[in-house]
Amino acid sequence: MVGDLTDAAAVRAALVGIDAVFLIWPLLDAAPAHDLVAELVAAAPRVVYLSSTAIDDEAANQSDPIVQVHADMEALLRNAGLRLLVLRSDTLASNARGWASQLRAGDVVSGPDMARTAVVDERDVAGAAVAVLLAEHDQLGHEPHLLTGPEVLSRTDQVALLGAALRRRLRFQAVTADLARSRMLADGRPERLVEALVAASMRRPESHRTTDHVERLTGRPAGTFARWAIDHAAEFG
Repeated sequence: MVGDLTDAAAVRAALVGIDAVFLIWPLLDAAPAHDLVAELVAAAPRVVYLSSTAIDDEAANQSDPIVQVHADMEALLRNAGLRLLVLRSDTLASNARGWASQLRAGDVVSGPDMARTAVVDERDVAGAAVAVLLAEHDQLGHEPHLLTGPEVLSRTDQVALLGAALRRRLRFQAVTADLARSRMLADGRPERLVEALVAASMRRPESHRTTDHVERLTGRPAGTFARWAIDHAAEFG
């Protein structure tokens, strides 16, 4: 079905006969999700929500708007009394696809620098989601599962690993927040998203955490970014 998560009638129709939901919230505001949550409560499926490892459970406010909306969505879903399981994902390897146009033009990837994190292959996130959707809810516990890759990487590291896969000497060039903002706006990205991405680049803290939660859920170790780069090399020309 095709529909709109902010259209309660569309959500209600989509939930007929459904006993489990994998939810990705695509907006930078949790307020429009209240009607969605009401429909989930009425239909009473199990809910698996894809969130962010950048959430600080001890903080009153999160580091940036992207992490904040994930924290707000978790609270909204939990307070509704749903049968909820949260998967918190680290930075997705697939974000590197955003560099493809630059790499077709040259050997330099430029953009705002981001704090180092344990970049995770989106295929591992998908595998974890399948595992928890198929498992008995009571077997999984109630704490969020933290999905990370096996190593902590900077953007410089990622570009170098992508270069090795492409057999090119690539390099990452950090740009200022103002330049990054102007470029993203010129590319046609919505202003609110641009401001959120710039805030994330400036304020999100570095993370040195890696976990074995992908392996626990899927039965196989988390894949490396180097492997992801080899598997996706053809996408970069």
